Amino acid sequence: MLGRLLKEMNAKRKADAPRLAVDPARASLLNVGGGSKSFALPAHYEGWQHLLLDIDPKGGADVVFDARELARLPAAQFDAVYCSHNLEHYYHHEVPRVLAGFLHVLKPHGFAEIRVPDVEAVCREIAVNGRGLDEQFQPNPRGPITARDILYGWSIEIEQSGTDFYAHKTGFTWKTLADSLRRAGFAEVWKAPAVVAYELRALAFREAAAPEQRRRLGIPGA
Repeated sequence: MLGRLLKEMNAKRKADAPRLAVDPARASLLNVGGGSKSFALPAHYEGWQHLLLDIDPKGGADVVFDARELARLPAAQFDAVYCSHNLEHYYHHEVPRVLAGFLHVLKPHGFAEIRVPDVEAVCREIAVNGRGLDEQFQPNPRGPITARDILYGWSIEIEQSGTDFYAHKTGFTWKTLADSLRRAGFAEVWKAPAVVAYELRALAFREAAAPEQRRRLGIPGA
């Protein structure tokens, strides 16, 4: 009786999940927590179908949805998942669930591109070089980004939004990020060059990266 009830509940949860209009004729990208499509994507996604998933509707997301619930979406829809400075917004114990969701929505040959703050680099600047928590680490038109912002979430965004969506609830070094991705089930994890300072960038593949993927993404040995 209980088993049947649980099955019915799970079936209802999946039925209630949004359907994404993925074009099977094009390479497809799910941008998780990207905020807005006005933010530029890396050049290697040029020509791809770009669908934005975000919990906050103000940025015009294609689907307003919680990334912790990605397993409710249909499986194997996307060639790539792009997650830029979003994974740190979940509690440590929720990260495996989010990464499992990435695997769930990726096609067998798919990959995830993940960017997070480099906590080790920030702490080194504070401990070794004596930089302060409120010292500017990165410029921004809306206001300077400090060490405190990189570690705990951008205070300007948190204050102006009035929500804690933008607070950082965990942090990563390269080792913890790579280990998390491997434990989640990604077969190959590569440390890619950072886009901005004090950042980690990972490319994680469901299966070993194909030669064409390695060339497109600039992975050595392609």
